[in-house]
Order: sequence, then C-alpha cells, then structure tokens
Amino acid sequence: MKTQKYAVNQYLIESMLAKVKEGEIAIPEIQRPFVWDGTQVRDLLDSLYQGFPVGYLIAWRNPDVKLKDGSTASGKMILIDGQQRVTALTAAVLGEQVVNKDYKKTRITIAFHPVNERFEVCNTAIRKDSAWIPDVAPVVAPGLLRSYCR
Repeated sequence: MKTQKYAVNQYLIESMLAKVKEGEIAIPEIQRPFVWDGTQVRDLLDSLYQGFPVGYLIAWRNPDVKLKDGSTASGKMILIDGQQRVTALTAAVLGEQVVNKDYKKTRITIAFHPVNERFEVCNTAIRKDSAWIPDVAPVVAPGLLRSYCR
C-alpha cells in the first residue's frame, strides 16, 4: 500500500495570510522576487471580489530548505507555487511593503470605488476623489484580519 505524500487543504484567505504573517508559511530562497505590477494586484483583488477562482497554492514542509532571509525552513511550510499571489495579498490587504524586481521595498496601494464596485491602483486623482476608498488595507475585515495577523 502506498503512503500518500500530499494532502489538499482549503484555507480561508484570512487564515492563509495569518500563517504568512506568523511565519508559518515562508518563501524559499530559490523563488524569484515579486514581479507583479499594481494592475496585476488590482486584478487579483477584483477576481476574489467577483468570486472567480484564483488558483491553488502549493506549500511543502522541508526543514532543510533555505529561505529568502537566509534561515532554514525548520518545519515551516514553504511556498512552492503562489508566491506572487500571496505577496500581492500581503501588500494590498495587510498593507505591507514588498521587495520588487529591482530589490527595492515598495507599497502597493489598491483603491476601491464602492458605488461602481471597481478596484484601481491608487493615484493622486483617486486620493482627491471622495467617492473612492483610497486604500483597501485599513478597511478589509479590520476586526478579524487585523487581530489574526498582528
């Protein structure tokens, strides 16, 4: 009889982001830097808002894998597939800076127009328009998500 080598689990986005924030899910050294631009982050949030599928994340437990920060995984789940999506959500929903393809820390701010139900990358015009929520991070599930992810 074969031993099952993997399992498929479903997690809420809040739970997954909490695991990232708490260091239970880490990015291995071999992964490329964050290369998405703001419009791709916007599109991911819009897809989630519309209820569209956004793909699987693949994580693996291996204590010997070296992580981006130079440490070893030591029992953490390491992200094999889904780094761009997870990093995009960490930036847009948690409001954290990301290291971009030029290895510079940057903040990706996504705005939301509640009347038109539209997401956009925040810019000066959006910040001046009171019809927009200029940054979704402070208003996305402020109770649950913020308490879970501190």
